[in-house]
Amino acid sequence: MSRISRRLLVAALVVVVAMAFRVSWNALRDVARVIGADATAAGLYPFVVDGLMALALVAALVLTSVRDKRFALRVLAAYTLASLVLNYVHGLVPALHDGAAGWGRLADWDPANWALVLLATSLPVGSIYFGCELVAKVLHHRPTVRVQTDNVRADAPAHPPHTVTPPPHADLSGPPPLTAAPVPGQVSRGTEGVRTGDPHTPRTARTPDPDAEEEGDRQDQFEEAELERMRQDARRTYAESAQANRPLSARALGAAYGMSESWARKQILAVRGADDSDRPHLVAVGGE
Repeated sequence: MSRISRRLLVAALVVVVAMAFRVSWNALRDVARVIGADATAAGLYPFVVDGLMALALVAALVLTSVRDKRFALRVLAAYTLASLVLNYVHGLVPALHDGAAGWGRLADWDPANWALVLLATSLPVGSIYFGCELVAKVLHHRPTVRVQTDNVRADAPAHPPHTVTPPPHADLSGPPPLTAAPVPGQVSRGTEGVRTGDPHTPRTARTPDPDAEEEGDRQDQFEEAELERMRQDARRTYAESAQANRPLSARALGAAYGMSESWARKQILAVRGADDSDRPHLVAVGGE
């Protein structure tokens, strides 16, 4: 809905509420005269009832607490019902229209008359109490702030932070590694070095894990293979540039592979040495 449509809707609502208040104002003013209000008080009496209805409606829209919103809606329902009853009595008793009804007579049956007079006279006092309560709740209202948490990334590591990830080839189903006998004065750097008992109790020494050593050897072999592959690629690159009569310098070759100039110079020397070894060597044969 556009902004203009919303403004037109709100304006139409204000007009309808104003006309409805004017109709109800006539009935509530006549009832106020019967219960003893003067002309000024009778003219203000409709604002006491219907005005609190409007205040309760606004408070119900503003408040977010379930308990406070329920309280505002109950006040709205109670005063709406009271206004409906008084308007209904005004329509049933023609003497209220021209002021011919006796003082304090809203109904011919005494019990009904007492109940109606009690209702009409208690509404101003209730407006004071419930109006102050609603205003206090609105003034002390603090809107709730929703904190949006960041979504967990799909590529986040499976292990939580500060958690040691087991090696991929480690066998976790086997028995735990055996620990050596406690040696006095020896301090281990692992988690076994935490004192849990007597502070003078020697800590146990951690024995090396065979699987960890094998994994370290595999890692070293993998790194060495990667370095060898990089050396072969660098040599092939330099050989191709030399065949194209545009040999790369040691600095350019090292920068291309993210290595130092001295490392690149070693690869260039290796290529040149291999070329020299492939060339035929002529041997002079002396004649007789």
